[in-house]
Amino acid sequence: MRLAKLRLADDSIRVAEVTNEGLFKLLDLTQVDHARTLMDILNSPDPIGLTRFLIDAQSPLLDPRLVKVMAPIDRQEVWAAGVTYKRSQVARMQESETAASHYDRVYTAPRPEIFFKATPSRVSGPGEPVRVRADSQWSVPEPELALVISPAKRLVGFTAGNDMSARDIEGENPLYLPQAKVYNGCCGLGPFVLIPEAPVDRNATKIRLTILRSGATVFAGETDLGQMKREFDELIDWLTRENDLVDGAFLLTGTGVVPPDNFTLIDGDVSQIEITGIGTLTNPVVKAG
Repeated sequence: MRLAKLRLADDSIRVAEVTNEGLFKLLDLTQVDHARTLMDILNSPDPIGLTRFLIDAQSPLLDPRLVKVMAPIDRQEVWAAGVTYKRSQVARMQESETAASHYDRVYTAPRPEIFFKATPSRVSGPGEPVRVRADSQWSVPEPELALVISPAKRLVGFTAGNDMSARDIEGENPLYLPQAKVYNGCCGLGPFVLIPEAPVDRNATKIRLTILRSGATVFAGETDLGQMKREFDELIDWLTRENDLVDGAFLLTGTGVVPPDNFTLIDGDVSQIEITGIGTLTNPVVKAG
């Protein structure tokens, strides 16, 4: 099952189930007091059962061209895990000579690297711009599977995430990580939340990144979840140790697709992140002059 957060033509915000054909079945959120937002559904004990109960049988299927798909976030925090793929370990060691040994060790250490990524106001949805910092000359998108976690510390679903990263700022000094990762427009989420009804086949779940420049592909890369070293439950366990998630959270799980060292995003590029079973998150890239 896939869920979407939509803005309709009348400017109202609605939640919908996404059909296999890509159409939207609206939910009637007036039926129960405790389900007014997508977050309420995701944080419920039975998101799939609640969604099926709330489907508005009187509402026609909506054409996606008539609505705006929004980032599937309400009040949740966004966190991220780093160095969970071998490719990321190599890239982080290459970008920072002084911290290379730290990145090498964190890849194999019991404790993963987990850091705060974004508040909802810093998150861009499908079609909305993600940003390159004005003071960065080497920035890339990082395509990642995002875990949707309830306040009960339970894995609820998945979406696609773009963990924008200023590689030159982090490479200069690893203590600059918050500045390299957390800023206005630093994160993309969407387009839909996948609530799996069967175990996820990690090897069959592909993550593809395509970067377009003036309509032409300037970079394309792919990995799969089978290449990720950490288990989902392992990352959730570390995130929630001594850390209550009052409204739930999205946890980006690291990237296994890294453009070459001579590549950087520029103003006007377009990032496309496709994850099997979820959909494609497309964001234009902007950079202040």
